[in-house]
Amino acid sequence: MRRAAESRVRPKCVILGCGGHGRVVLDILANVGWLDVVGFLDSNTRVHGRRVDGVEVLGHPDELESVRRERGVECGIVAIGDNGVRRAFADRLQAAGLDLVNAIHPSANIARNASLGSNIVVAAGALVSAHCQIGDSVILNTGCIVDHESLIGTATHICPGARLAGRVTIESGAFVGIGATIIQSIRVGYEAVVGAGAVVIEDVPPMSTVVGVPARVIKGPDLHRDRAAWLLPELARAERLARSATTVANPA
Repeated sequence: MRRAAESRVRPKCVILGCGGHGRVVLDILANVGWLDVVGFLDSNTRVHGRRVDGVEVLGHPDELESVRRERGVECGIVAIGDNGVRRAFADRLQAAGLDLVNAIHPSANIARNASLGSNIVVAAGALVSAHCQIGDSVILNTGCIVDHESLIGTATHICPGARLAGRVTIESGAFVGIGATIIQSIRVGYEAVVGAGAVVIEDVPPMSTVVGVPARVIKGPDLHRDRAAWLLPELARAERLARSATTVANPA
């Protein structure tokens, strides 16, 4: 009897972030059932002491160490949408001696030979296909598809309904918007943003934003250079046309 009782003891877990994404993560962990979520930590002092979906907001993330001691917390997960903040708080959890856990919805489909890091959220209906590699602190949101042999870098966010074909690389800190489509073997650079509904058929430069069908760069460190590369030939063409028109109007 004692062994049976001990086997039912669940590790105590804390969730950092009690906003919309935090509620999703809580729901996933409740569905899975192997963790005892003792509470949230959130920087918004107005919600401290309140209950979110039945779970108390214990305080500020700065109180992590005291919460760990007083509540016997063993593990945690960061439920914050901002990629950089999520990665930073994951480091804080580890520094406090907590294990980083994953929240994987029971309806998600993950290939048996895919590899997953830690502090990952895989939402309802997401698909991770054969031989994919998913880095730490990644969000694979509702119904997204990551096809075979794709590489998803640290602290990236693949939004609901986004579709990545095979052998796509998403570098660290990148954001792929709702319903975006990325064809096979494309590389999306670090901290790049792919807009909602975009269709990406060429590599995306680091720290740039692409939108549209097909996707085009609208923001980024190389934008002015790219525009100049397009504009200079156009100016030369316009100059040639102007000279031709002058020659016709004023023949020698």
